[in-house]
Amino acid sequence: MKKLFKPTATLVLLTALMLLESSGLSAQNTAAAAAPARPAADWSRTPTSEPTYKVRLDFNRWHDVADLQADLRTLEKAYPKFLKYISLGKSYGGRDIAGIILNNPDTGADTTKPAMYIEANIHGNEIQGGEVCLYTIWYLMENYGKIPRITKLVDERAFYIVPSVNPDGRDYFMHGSGQGARTGHLPLDEDNDYLFDEDGPEDLNGNGVIEQIRKYVPGQGTHRKSAADPRILEAVKPGEFGDYVLLGVEGIDHDGDGRVGEDGPGGYDPNRNFASDWQPNYVQRGAMEYPFQLPEARAVNDFLLAHPNVAGLQTYHNSGGMILRSPGAESIGEYPAADVRVYDEIGRTGERMLPYYRYLIIWSGLYTVHGGTTDWGNDTLGILSFSNELWNVGQYFNSPELKEQQRDPESVIAPRVANNFFNDKLEFGDELTEWKAFKHPQFGDVEIGGTFKKTFGRLPPRFMNEELCHRNMAFSLYQADEMPQMAIGETKVEKIADGVFKLWVDLNNPKVTPTILAKAALNNVVPPDLLTIDGKGLEVLAASWVPNKWRPGVAPMIDQKDLKRIMVRNGHPGRTIRTVQYLVRGSGSVSVTYATVKGGTVRKVIALQ
Repeated sequence: MKKLFKPTATLVLLTALMLLESSGLSAQNTAAAAAPARPAADWSRTPTSEPTYKVRLDFNRWHDVADLQADLRTLEKAYPKFLKYISLGKSYGGRDIAGIILNNPDTGADTTKPAMYIEANIHGNEIQGGEVCLYTIWYLMENYGKIPRITKLVDERAFYIVPSVNPDGRDYFMHGSGQGARTGHLPLDEDNDYLFDEDGPEDLNGNGVIEQIRKYVPGQGTHRKSAADPRILEAVKPGEFGDYVLLGVEGIDHDGDGRVGEDGPGGYDPNRNFASDWQPNYVQRGAMEYPFQLPEARAVNDFLLAHPNVAGLQTYHNSGGMILRSPGAESIGEYPAADVRVYDEIGRTGERMLPYYRYLIIWSGLYTVHGGTTDWGNDTLGILSFSNELWNVGQYFNSPELKEQQRDPESVIAPRVANNFFNDKLEFGDELTEWKAFKHPQFGDVEIGGTFKKTFGRLPPRFMNEELCHRNMAFSLYQADEMPQMAIGETKVEKIADGVFKLWVDLNNPKVTPTILAKAALNNVVPPDLLTIDGKGLEVLAASWVPNKWRPGVAPMIDQKDLKRIMVRNGHPGRTIRTVQYLVRGSGSVSVTYATVKGGTVRKVIALQ
């Protein structure tokens, strides 16, 4: 009889584990199964792959004027308590310059709060700013009551948001070829032939793109195909000859002056028509004949004048990836140091929030601008004003080699080769038109093509637009959060004699922006802050600002006629607590109020005892 095999303890354990594995269980699962049952997960409290939105909007496409206004109406209907659809006025073409007032009425009227004015698309072809505006309204509403900081911002601030200042230009860009859409559409004679808008670019081959025209002239031309990419024409060196001549943009010379596309629709710049440092047309091209001649600029100005509580301004442009501030011209001179410190802190923080963006001064970092929106906002209305140039083509490229190629300052070909690479590999060739033969009525046999579509370079690819919207919105919300916000802090009362008291009141602005910018104080364009004290039978014997509340000492007297109503002409600085000291005669209680145009009004009742 054979001896039976006797399994060891180790073998028994291994066999048991194998059986568990084969049945779909593990030791961990077995332990879990033996443990007490846990309650089912509450999926309503955990992140999901499909967030729930009250209003679902798409930000991977471009909205024309009708789309924008329809979405504004939809949001207003969904959030009637917070949103009010408005029109600042009409464009030259009769379209509404539509906007939204965003405010929580439970915390006060919009005009009583520091307000942020956000606009976009004053240049008709700079359309993605309108998307940022729409995204901002949508995001604030969808996240009110969900994200505490968003809720606090909506409760404490008001927002005036205008997605398209130039609706004529926006629709012309979106529904046309894109050429000449920067301007508004008031007819002008750009070539001094006493005709208006008679010779603009034309889409002769009907593909929706205004392309280049080239003619094949073997051995007699000024250009040749590039060895780096045959789709690109490069100029030959002096004394050499190529096989092509370039004949300009697609179109026909209608007025017989030998030029094509030189007098299209409009031909002015709406962002040169504001009154601050306005210069005539021979100094600043596109400025028109006098400030606020254009209905679009006039509508914006009228709205801002009617809302002096606006303390922050953002006007979205494109492109280049810039956070810009005024002055627009070197001749204006730099702003006072106190204002520069505020701009620098916000602008440099913005650089960290917006990759590829640089914080710059308009005249030195971009070019000279006379009569621009930000100069008008800062110098004449006392509003801290920024202009973001949305999108930077460097964002196309993440590889160091392509970045270097795209930024090559020594070559006009290398950046185009890099752009072609992006178009070929990520846009699948859709953004660049091919050269194709065409029978031109004036130039004969030519080729038309070799042009990127109107959206390439100026606008982000659609799949990158939502990030652009969110980051730029976040920067503007950061600016809005740093607008002045007055508060009354600690108070102290000391009895000196019967019915006579010393009273100390801390006045606090915890935000970086002062209630009155230094330049605004110099220009006398913002009313002074008012510090008032009231009470039954109250008599103010003296008042002073305390230099240092922690070091008691002599405080200089405030030399104003009515000490119950002290005018603070330079406003209250940012991130500063100032203490006012009163010597009063009275009884009962007093009410101290600090009222500002741009930092709100605060009030506190203090018992005299």
